[in-house]
Amino acid sequence: MRTKLNGFLTAAGLDIPTAQQQQLLRLVELLNKWNKAYNLTSVRDPEQMLSRHIVDSLVVLPFLSGHRFIDVGTGPGLPGLPLAIVQPDKEFVLLDSLGKRIRFIRQVCHELGINNVNAVQSRVEDYKPETKFDGVISRAFASLSDMLTWCQHLPRPDGRFYALKGVYPQAEIDSLPPAYQVDEVTELKVPGVDAERHLVIISTRG
Repeated sequence: MRTKLNGFLTAAGLDIPTAQQQQLLRLVELLNKWNKAYNLTSVRDPEQMLSRHIVDSLVVLPFLSGHRFIDVGTGPGLPGLPLAIVQPDKEFVLLDSLGKRIRFIRQVCHELGINNVNAVQSRVEDYKPETKFDGVISRAFASLSDMLTWCQHLPRPDGRFYALKGVYPQAEIDSLPPAYQVDEVTELKVPGVDAERHLVIISTRG
């Protein structure tokens, strides 16, 4: 598993220290263990979790700008947990409405010594943070319009939305609310994943 993870990260152009790779592998172990009882993900094979969850989360790393991020609809902590592991100097709020997912995230943070994550159980429209975010991240969470509507209260004035999508979401981009603009759409290559991936970066029109 360690060799496979290292190969995936190298192929993705990501230089992750050995200690953090060990944490990522431990995350997969815990996800696999909890998944049997809590059904956190449809991916059952730990090796597939490496590519479809860990590396698929980390490929957005070069595009993130800022210090404080929220992962909306994080599920079992994806992409928030992998990103927090490899960026221990940044703050992450992981938000989900399901208690079993938040309990899992908190257990992972406890066992792995992750102290830059705050796991919050809440519907996104009910969550009112005291401090706004540099980046609002979502992975397979909702349409772009719904994401912007539900999350408009979360970013700082100069903050950005980072939406991880599958195929190029042309129809969703065409129907964006007029208050927002697409800054960038990047095709992401995820080693070990034979499917399209795109990152859509959106900001508020100034």
